[in-house]
Amino acid sequence: MSHVDVIVVGAGSSGCALAARLSEGRDAKVVVLEAGGEDSLELIHTPAAWPAMWGTEVDWAYETTPQAGAAGQVHQWPRGKVVGGSSSLNGMVYIRGNRADFDAWAYQGCVGWSYDDLLPLFKRMENVPDGDPRYRGVGGPIDPRPAANPNPISTAFVEAAREQGRTVTDDFNGEQFEGAGYHDLLIKDGRRQSAAVAYLHPAVARGDVELVTGAHVHQLVFAGDRCTGVRYQRDGRLEELQADEVIVCAGAIDSPSLLMRSGIGPADDLAEAGIDVRVDVPGVGRNLHDHLLMGVLWEAAQPVPPPGYNLAESSMFARSRPDALVPDLHFMFIHVPFHLPTYAVAEGSWTIAVGLVRPASRGTLRLASADPAAKPILDPAYLTERADLDAMVAGLEQARQLAAAHAFDPWRGAEALPGEGVRDPEALRDFVRHAAGTYYHPVGTCRMGVGPDAVVDPQLRVRGVESLRVADASIMPDIVSANTNTAALLIGEKAADLVKGSAPAPIDVGHARVGI
Repeated sequence: MSHVDVIVVGAGSSGCALAARLSEGRDAKVVVLEAGGEDSLELIHTPAAWPAMWGTEVDWAYETTPQAGAAGQVHQWPRGKVVGGSSSLNGMVYIRGNRADFDAWAYQGCVGWSYDDLLPLFKRMENVPDGDPRYRGVGGPIDPRPAANPNPISTAFVEAAREQGRTVTDDFNGEQFEGAGYHDLLIKDGRRQSAAVAYLHPAVARGDVELVTGAHVHQLVFAGDRCTGVRYQRDGRLEELQADEVIVCAGAIDSPSLLMRSGIGPADDLAEAGIDVRVDVPGVGRNLHDHLLMGVLWEAAQPVPPPGYNLAESSMFARSRPDALVPDLHFMFIHVPFHLPTYAVAEGSWTIAVGLVRPASRGTLRLASADPAAKPILDPAYLTERADLDAMVAGLEQARQLAAAHAFDPWRGAEALPGEGVRDPEALRDFVRHAAGTYYHPVGTCRMGVGPDAVVDPQLRVRGVESLRVADASIMPDIVSANTNTAALLIGEKAADLVKGSAPAPIDVGHARVGI
């Protein structure tokens, strides 16, 4: 095999969905190259075991630079190094995001990416026969459902919100996004529904897609301005595969890294790494951002029942301030202790995790060197914008209000983090700087758009070259206001339609081209 129709780089959420959809009803040879191994580890498929996989052989185990806005801490960024990508490691929460997220993409010039444009694809993804047919689909490859028998303390969280006058929604993916309720989970028959399980494995079994594991793509290959294939290492050997089109789906860290190793990126950064510049695309590696997550914890007044699902079955979306136009906070109820490793609390404690889902801070990804084995330099610039710090403090106060509701009376012991005595505004800000970390949702490093800072256009084509696209969470201009896995699946679905449909002429970036 030396030439195929399409190469998909990466078997993560977007890559799995893309490859499966691309191969449907087409006589096309689609090959997926995945650096990790098969998803055979039993922990992957056991819903409550997801934290146990961090730092194992299925995790790339990235880390950030010391974060000046977050007390100088280095944060661990687990990313899936396995078939299914991070959908094989994540918490299995299935929430699309707010309608306004996608409409904002379209408003910025990304034609075809509004909520109304994408709703048919969201519906196509799923099988929810008991859902509102205006918003939910039937017959798709995934079966998202809320917990059928939620933990009683998860129910206490929803009832606490109701008690305090918050809206309670039946479906975050339906008509009412804002409020509290039980979120959908990608768990079926007690097992994880990763993108590999739902999309890729069935396509491989049908013979529609070829999956090559242990294939670490080092560089893209070009003939003039056209991407003609990839060069990858497997079993200690360098191999080359040619294709009519290459689609990079390696995620918000590895997609920009691959572009830069191939000479596509900010000219100054490439020169510093010793890489010849093919096309000067300043936006590659810029716009790195991530949701923040912070645990506010209480000791348990009685034993919390053991997990039956994923440790987190209920949520609330709310606004950090009354004049916010849309919810910017996601409260995730986690019925076990969840906090940064710098803290210690009593066993059996429970958590109201405060998530900042509309962060203002933006950071960068840069290459440490041209060596494909070298991990990139990740600086998400956490809490460098004061608005993010203020929103997290407001979220902490709202978490305390929820925990004070009568619904929690049977469960509430002493406040474990930050502790009852932490009340002073500056002390609260200091706690946020020390306690907030990643929500495991990095995005934005191959930004989609129409201006000079864009890396891909709304057809997901990389500026300045032909036959090359990026399709994963890295293309998000701004992060969605919910767990990003659902949107990553959607991006794969959308990319398949773009590749199969007729596309406008390639972009001419003119002066941005710096040839080799």
